[in-house]
Amino acid sequence: MAEVALRAQALSKRYRIGASRPGYRTLRDALSEGLTRTLRTAYGLVRLRPRRSRTDDTIWALKDVSFEVERGEVVGIIGRNGSGKSTLLKVLSRITRPTTGSAEISGRAGSLLEVGTGFHPELTGRDNIYLNGAILGMKRAEIARKFDEIVAFAEVGKLLDTPVKHYSSGMYVRLAFAVAAHLEAEILLVDEVLAVGDAAFQRKCIRKMQEAGEQGRTVLFVSHSATAITRLCPRSILLDAGYLQTDGPSHQVMNAYLGTGIGLVAAREWSNPAQAPGNDVARLRAVRVRGEDGSVREAMDIRRPVAIELEFDVLRPGFVLVPNCHFFNEESVYLFVTSDLDEEWRNRPRPVGRYVATVWLPGNFLAEGTLIVGAALSTLTPLVVHFYERDAVAFQVIDSLDGDSARGDYAGPMPGVVRPILQWTTRFLPPVHDGEGARYA
Repeated sequence: MAEVALRAQALSKRYRIGASRPGYRTLRDALSEGLTRTLRTAYGLVRLRPRRSRTDDTIWALKDVSFEVERGEVVGIIGRNGSGKSTLLKVLSRITRPTTGSAEISGRAGSLLEVGTGFHPELTGRDNIYLNGAILGMKRAEIARKFDEIVAFAEVGKLLDTPVKHYSSGMYVRLAFAVAAHLEAEILLVDEVLAVGDAAFQRKCIRKMQEAGEQGRTVLFVSHSATAITRLCPRSILLDAGYLQTDGPSHQVMNAYLGTGIGLVAAREWSNPAQAPGNDVARLRAVRVRGEDGSVREAMDIRRPVAIELEFDVLRPGFVLVPNCHFFNEESVYLFVTSDLDEEWRNRPRPVGRYVATVWLPGNFLAEGTLIVGAALSTLTPLVVHFYERDAVAFQVIDSLDGDSARGDYAGPMPGVVRPILQWTTRFLPPVHDGEGARYA
């Protein structure tokens, strides 16, 4: 039986908002108010007013959140602003107490909640490494043992003995993350720290988190980035308005988070022909997303081909029918349409029967993210759409950090809806030196 590293049971956290607190009053203020009240009473100037009641509103940042994380799991926590992600990590880190419920942590926990908390601008980078490490719970001997690794990771060696107030923002962030990332903790609670720094440093951060998981450490990783969550975390938890909405494989949770995958899966079938999309000419029976091995897949490696399979029944003969697929991303951007141009059935009427049409999308073609597929069957002359299921199936494309996808060694966000690997060539002309200087042949 797997060992549980972290258990949350009905965790709830309530905050009071709009509560007014009396301001600081001096002795002079008290005497002045008392004298004014006495004079008004003596001269009949007191005007009684009904006391207005204050209503102190409360908000539940977390409400009845329960889950377990086994030792060695890497779990993502995702949700929109105000969903309770950071509050959850603060409760688990013992920074704040839950209003109700409990949390149990088995093992030494380290928190990377606010990168750079505790850095003193007047102290040098060297001094801040020891200061920040101590704040994070590291012993001096542990910091000394990790010191060279921290400096090398942060790439601030030349300015190590310079006050950090002279650092650029990027250098500051690199040093702060480097200290926090080298905690020798069995459980890491990480809050949105991989979005900092330049692209090269983001890559190092991601690799550091991957190493933590590979070493058997338990990681809870909070992020707004669906891409980072999908890369790092096999399992994710979706929070919304303080409630736990979904807990499961990351690609499924991402669909729910992005708002496009609710009710969408990688395979859909219509067992009842009368209820299937279509008309008296043809009916859609199934749409499936398949990998190279033929299995139905909800998540695809960006480097591998993916197949969309349309299964449909032709009910009346004599129609030239063209299967076609429509692709959208999670923002409902229309990416492209592909139609069946197979010579076997092109411009040829199809007899009555069942058909399975499959289109293959090559690897290193689609960009990472969620893809939604619409399935259609049309006659072109005259143009008749026999069925069109707009949100038939969906799948997740996951990019690789191995350096052999289109992103190469770049770890940051990449725009665009497609991400092909294209042919590049380079011609090099070495300089030729003569008496008049360098020239190029």
